[in-house]
Amino acid sequence: MLLWLTDLLSQYFGELTVFRYLTLRGILGILTALLISLLIGPYMIRKLGERQIGQAVRDDGPQTHLSKAGTPTMGGALILVAITVSTLLWADLTNRYVWITLLVTLLFGAIGWVDDYRKVVERNPRGLPARWKYFWQSVIGAGAAIALFYSSSLPQETSLYLPFFKSVSLVMGPVIFILLTYFVIVGSSNAVNLTDGLDGLAIMPTVMVAAALGIFCYLSGHAQFASYLLIPHLPGSGELIVFCGALVGAGLGFLWFNTYPAQVFMGDVGALALGAALGVVAVIVRQEIVLFIMGGVFVMETVSVILQVASFRLTGRRIFRMAPLHHHFELKGWPEPRVIVRFWVVTVVLVLVGLATLKIR
Repeated sequence: MLLWLTDLLSQYFGELTVFRYLTLRGILGILTALLISLLIGPYMIRKLGERQIGQAVRDDGPQTHLSKAGTPTMGGALILVAITVSTLLWADLTNRYVWITLLVTLLFGAIGWVDDYRKVVERNPRGLPARWKYFWQSVIGAGAAIALFYSSSLPQETSLYLPFFKSVSLVMGPVIFILLTYFVIVGSSNAVNLTDGLDGLAIMPTVMVAAALGIFCYLSGHAQFASYLLIPHLPGSGELIVFCGALVGAGLGFLWFNTYPAQVFMGDVGALALGAALGVVAVIVRQEIVLFIMGGVFVMETVSVILQVASFRLTGRRIFRMAPLHHHFELKGWPEPRVIVRFWVVTVVLVLVGLATLKIR
C-alpha cells in the first residue's frame, strides 16, 4: 500500500525511490509490526483478562504449571494483526507470493481461533475436533500447494533442492510437489503448535527461523546473488522478506509479553498460523529440507510425541516422562527458564547450520 503511494509520489519527490529497496522495506516491516505489537498488546491482554479468556492447565503435567491457569490466551491474534498490517503497508501487493503466504497464515490462524474459542469461551475441552482441524488444515495446505504449482512458470519453482550439494535437484510433477508442499505446511503448523507449551518457547525459535528464511527469500529473488550462491533464482520471492520481517517484528513484540512468566499465551490461533507461515515460505524458496534443519526443535518436539504414542500403544510403556519433549525435561527437574533458553540455544545453532548451506555446496 505504502509502496504504491511512494511510487506515485516519487515522480515529484525523487528521494522516495528509496522505498523500492527490499532491505529497507524489510526493516520497516520489522519495526512496524514490533510497534503495533507493543502498542496493542497491553489493551488486548487486558480485554482477554476481562472476558476471562484464560488458559486451562492439565493437572497431570508439571505442578509448576498449575499457577498458569487463567493466564489470558489467544494472544496469537495480536501477532496476526501486526503481521497483516505491516505486510499490507510495506509489501508489493501485486506479488502472488505475498498473497498466498498471507492467506495461508490467516486461514490457519482462523482454524486455531475456532479451536481456542471453543476451549476457553464455550468451555468445551475438546475444542475443534481433531478430524475437523486436520480436514481444514489439509484443505488449505493442499489449496496452497495447487496454487503454487499451477501458477509457476519456471522449472526451479517446482524442483526439490538438496542442501550442501551444488547442482542436485529433483524436478517434481504435480502429485509429488503437491504432496510434499501439503506435508511441509501442515506438518510445520502442527510442529510449532506442539512446541508451544512453555513461556516463550515457541515464539523465539519461530522468530529465528523466520529471519533466516527472510535471508533466503532476498537472495533467491536476486539473480546475481542466487547465481553466485548456487541457489534457485525465483523472481518475486525477494518480496517475502517484508512478510518475514513482519513476522520477526510481531514475534518479538509478542515475546515482550510472553516471556517468563508469561502475561499472555498465543494459543492455537498463533501457533498454527506461524507454523504454516514458516512452511509456505520454505516451500516458495525451495528450502524445505533447510527448514527441517533450522526448525530442529520443532521436529524433536513432534517426534517425541509420535514416539511416545507409538511406544505406549505397542508396548504399554512410555519413552519419555511426558511428551512433548520440553515436559520431559521439566519432570526431570529442569526449571522452566532453563528448558526455554537451552531450546533457544539449540535453535541458534541449527539456524546457523541452515544458513551455512548457502556456502557449503
